[in-house]
Amino acid sequence: MNVTVRKIGNSEGIIIPKEVLDRLGVRAGDTLELKEESGVVTMRPSDGDFQRQLAAAEFLMEKYKVALKKLAE
Repeated sequence: MNVTVRKIGNSEGIIIPKEVLDRLGVRAGDTLELKEESGVVTMRPSDGDFQRQLAAAEFLMEKYKVALKKLAE
């Protein structure tokens, strides 16, 4: 399946066909994980639980930055 890169505001993007979105189980507003490796781009639905855990970890690391730095010494 071929898609065309299009100008979208100040960015560029592609339109993902509805059939592909249906197979992925995603819809407008959902988050996709985009990965590029050796010139190959892959997309998959983002794991919401992992994203929430990552956000919580980042919050705690920022909150306890001084303590974590002391522990690392």
